[in-house]
Amino acid sequence: MNSSFDRRQWLRYVWASGAAAGLARLGASDCSAAEVGEPGGFQSSIIAKSKIDANRANARLVGDRVIQPERQLPVLHRTDVLVVGGGSAGVVAALAARRAGADVTLVERYGHFGGLWTGGLVLLILGHIVKGGKQVCQGIGEEIMRRLEKLDGAIINRRPGVNPTVDAEAAKYILVEMVMEAKLKVFLHCWGVDAIMDGDSIRGAVFESKSGRQAILAKVVVDATGDGDVLAAAGAEYEHRSHNVGLVSRVGNLDRVDKQAAQQSPKPRGLGGPTPVPGVNWVNMLGPEVDGLDIEVLTRLELNHRRFIWQNVQKMRKTPGYEKVYLVETAPQLGVRITRVLAGVKTITRNDIDAPTKIPDVVGVGGASHAEHGPWQIPYGALLPVKIDNLLAAGRCVSAEMRMADLVRLIPNCFVTGHAAGVAAAVAAMDGCRPRDVDISKLQRILREQEAYLG
Repeated sequence: MNSSFDRRQWLRYVWASGAAAGLARLGASDCSAAEVGEPGGFQSSIIAKSKIDANRANARLVGDRVIQPERQLPVLHRTDVLVVGGGSAGVVAALAARRAGADVTLVERYGHFGGLWTGGLVLLILGHIVKGGKQVCQGIGEEIMRRLEKLDGAIINRRPGVNPTVDAEAAKYILVEMVMEAKLKVFLHCWGVDAIMDGDSIRGAVFESKSGRQAILAKVVVDATGDGDVLAAAGAEYEHRSHNVGLVSRVGNLDRVDKQAAQQSPKPRGLGGPTPVPGVNWVNMLGPEVDGLDIEVLTRLELNHRRFIWQNVQKMRKTPGYEKVYLVETAPQLGVRITRVLAGVKTITRNDIDAPTKIPDVVGVGGASHAEHGPWQIPYGALLPVKIDNLLAAGRCVSAEMRMADLVRLIPNCFVTGHAAGVAAAVAAMDGCRPRDVDISKLQRILREQEAYLG
């Protein structure tokens, strides 16, 4: 039997086997039959007849101006710590805050956790080791890696001094497991659109979803949106930067390449690197340097990148030996790398690499892309806005100079800043103080108790 699959065959196989066997497996899990859906057919019911949404406050056209009137928002939830953004930094921040004893709410705009790591298909874990092969990114991020190791086909190249690669679906699953084990309050499909302010203090955030515009109130807010959406809405100072924006894809059947035929022509470009799925590679894309906050630019890149990827794979399929290669998927998330960067109380600089003395408020240590240099320390002040209170940054939007941007934004370093922000937020909320006033020694002690590495 020929075990090779093209895209169409694979979809037919998934539908035929998944619809039957998949339902049987789900029925045996923790999901109830009602949640999974009985195999008898679809069901639908009327929830309300002749309904018109009340309490609307529609924007109005006044001359050539669009005016949004004031309105009262329903409070969806109240919490100690609100983490906005469920990417690699946000999930770790939420878990860390919960483990430190706080009531935590995690809000994510997509329907999955992991951000660009999973939804963006940025599957390579790099930035966690330093010269000599030592791993400096530890804590909850390392726990995620250890849990992936226990799953079949979830991670490859997981050994000292090497950058491993994960499977996106396995990572999504592990993050869901950890979030549910921690009993976090979670809201998915919610986009943070505004900050709730009391003078210079943030008191929560406003979210837009299919349920309308709602508010979540919190003692401390962690901005893990990547783009610094909350800190910008709160009025915190930031630097607006451009960077390359690409789109990651995966190609399959690379284990079915006819090596003898392939010797007749040059190797195609865009084959990418291996993933835990045999024969499937992930393919990164640099993309042009643009403003990642410009919606017209982002739209153009989405269209152009997807066309380019499809056409490139079709060109690849015309290369002798590569006829069976096919496009598995393009990432649902555009690869925006840097946009807003917080102007913090302190800033991570290039000089912090191999700094001879330890920073007093160190809350984490970052590594190198390929172990080409030593560690760099992350000061707590890089997570703190200069002026706005009760707000912390985590992930790629923390305060860092241009030369450090491509290290700060890497997945393991997002784990680290998220871990620090989560513990700090919990300490501030539970001690009844502002994040800028937390006891640094207490913060560092809890981080170490959660297996973070501080040097």
